[in-house]
Amino acid sequence: MAARKKVTEIEGIFFKCKEVNKMKDWYQRHLGLKTNEYGALFEFRSTDDPQQKGYLQWSPFPENNKSFKPSNREFMINYNVENLETLIKELKAEGVKIVAEMEVYEYGKFVRILDAEGNKVELWEPVDQVFTDLYENKTTH
Repeated sequence: MAARKKVTEIEGIFFKCKEVNKMKDWYQRHLGLKTNEYGALFEFRSTDDPQQKGYLQWSPFPENNKSFKPSNREFMINYNVENLETLIKELKAEGVKIVAEMEVYEYGKFVRILDAEGNKVELWEPVDQVFTDLYENKTTH
């Protein structure tokens, strides 16, 4: 039996900074990122299915943001996963610390866990079309 893929791609990189808008403006001006209220999105195509779009979210957060807790790190990575509900059961059975209950939104399901060093990790099972529609309808700031 083939092993089921757990993480399929990196979906987001989130980090703390002193001034969010200044940081977004700097990256837009100097590195050409097309930023919006959330940061910037990078579109890519799946190697297995070039018609399938994917996105990587780059987002600066205020340095006093509490969503990274209980981790004390300045970053959090979001991974795209398949079948999140099954994965949560597996992670619990393996003793992985689940930080909060799974959250469900129109654009996907989320759960946050802690890795072996206490870094907060976000796992996301996206609803691709909803996210694509959000991306294609956003304008830069």
